[in-house]
Amino acid sequence: MNNASDFYKLQIEIHSEELQKIKRKLAVSSTIRLIVFLLACFGVYFFFGNAKIVIAVIVLAIAAFVYLVSKHSGLQYERDLKKALIAQNETELEVLNRAFHHLASGEKYKNPLHFYSQDIDLFGRGSFFQYLNRTSLESGSDFLAKLFTENKIDSIQTKQQAINELSQMPKWRQRFSAIASLVKTEVAAAEVTDWLKDYSAFVPKWIKPVSLLFSVISVGLIVLNYFDLVSGYAIGGWFFLGLAISGKYLKKVNDLSSHTSKIQSTFEQFHKLILEIETQDFTTELLSEKRNLIINSDKKASSILKKFAKHLDALDQRTNMLIGAVANGFMLRDLRQSYNIEKWIQAHKESVPVWFDVITFFDAYNSLGNFVFNHPGYVFPKISDDVPVLKVKGAGHPLLKESTMVRNDFQINSEEFFIVTGANMAGKSTFLRTVSLQIVMGNIGLPVCAEKAEYNPIKLITSMRTTDSLTDDESYFFSELKRLKFIVDEIKTDRYFIILDEILKGTNSTDKAIGSRKFVEKLVASNSTGIIATHDLSLCAAAEELPEVKNYFFDARIENDELFFDYTFKPGICQNMNASFLLKKMQIVD
Repeated sequence: MNNASDFYKLQIEIHSEELQKIKRKLAVSSTIRLIVFLLACFGVYFFFGNAKIVIAVIVLAIAAFVYLVSKHSGLQYERDLKKALIAQNETELEVLNRAFHHLASGEKYKNPLHFYSQDIDLFGRGSFFQYLNRTSLESGSDFLAKLFTENKIDSIQTKQQAINELSQMPKWRQRFSAIASLVKTEVAAAEVTDWLKDYSAFVPKWIKPVSLLFSVISVGLIVLNYFDLVSGYAIGGWFFLGLAISGKYLKKVNDLSSHTSKIQSTFEQFHKLILEIETQDFTTELLSEKRNLIINSDKKASSILKKFAKHLDALDQRTNMLIGAVANGFMLRDLRQSYNIEKWIQAHKESVPVWFDVITFFDAYNSLGNFVFNHPGYVFPKISDDVPVLKVKGAGHPLLKESTMVRNDFQINSEEFFIVTGANMAGKSTFLRTVSLQIVMGNIGLPVCAEKAEYNPIKLITSMRTTDSLTDDESYFFSELKRLKFIVDEIKTDRYFIILDEILKGTNSTDKAIGSRKFVEKLVASNSTGIIATHDLSLCAAAEELPEVKNYFFDARIENDELFFDYTFKPGICQNMNASFLLKKMQIVD
């Protein structure tokens, strides 16, 4: 396959052809069910005078109909799966063309108090999360957001290997995500596990042998009545006895059924997801470790979950009048199914959270693998304690179009601080977010938008988008001071890469210049590493006295009354500012 686009187009073609075949099978299945129904009606009409034959025809018709409905449901599931796979590939083609603003934005994960997420467009419309996220489950989305924000620098190479392996399994990833997308949950996975953990059984242990014996006697009475050896009154009395026993526990069975009906789909689909993991071999440490959590037992987790799904489905059938009344009267069916459910809960309630976590992990990591597959030109940073904090050749922002992106080379060593100046719109803020994402992506285990990258892992902390708070009666300046205090407190106890954009904006120029200089001196004295962007050229003088401080700039030039930017990161101090020119150009001032 030449590239991701070719792969997605081919998959759409393949799945579309298979979908048409399934639709034809569904049409045949519907026709056969209609024929069975008509034959049953004809049989009842033809043998109407012979009750025994009529009953036999009805029983055979019901058995055939149940079998055909089951097969039809299987075909419907395959149809829905193919539709989901087609939709996935269509989405990927759209995203490759930078059309992704219709996807889940992760708005709920925004947190202005976080170390960096508010400043670098990590969540929200047009965010990196929206661009990368392909999770199908809410728990997967939550876990992916956690990976984005946890600010951890451990086991990066292990994570890189796992993500890279998943990137090479596009068909498996897509099938897993398609199955997950068919999960229709009314309650979150965490609520399911909490309910299982706290569940109190009510069905007596004697119900298993008694229900079996009751069913055997019921069948015996019906057979004897068929041969006129037992009267219908005996069967009726036995039937109402069964209803009385079942009715004693009716309220508790109803409560159990109301809960299980909400989680039935979850277990039906989750057993399929577990099966996908069980049947796939992984070679990397992290993926193998996660897979082992569901296969290190006497029975496969998928089989155990499938069995529970069947128990839940069986109890759900009680809403059918025929099954609900007749089966309870002759077989104590509700109690037997409730007993099966309770026995399963008791045996496996401790394992379910582990299995669900494994599913969540793969749902989230599939998004990371998909990102790598879509960006074959990106590079995994070389991780080492001996290299500069960040040394990158051809760094770019992943949300910018390749055709218009201007890449930059840079190297920042440990305990080094860059002061970046530049004209308005020259590229300072984009550069800060590019560096920030290089660090975040590197810590997650993702490849970065660059030709080459070396990275000595470090946590990130930023102050770029401070806002005032009307709710807390808090001025902009005080909010900014709180953010800077937060940074100062954090760097006392851990190692951070600090990125600041125009600090102390909430005060006058003189006060700002003095305060900014003192703050930079404090950061340098604390052996910190980072970048500060500013329009205050006086701050650049710090480089003359502090060897740890380096000056860089983004330039702008005016030619023929037009403004031009090259968006190139250069050593030195910016000499060309453009605010006055823009005011005149936009006819704001004369």
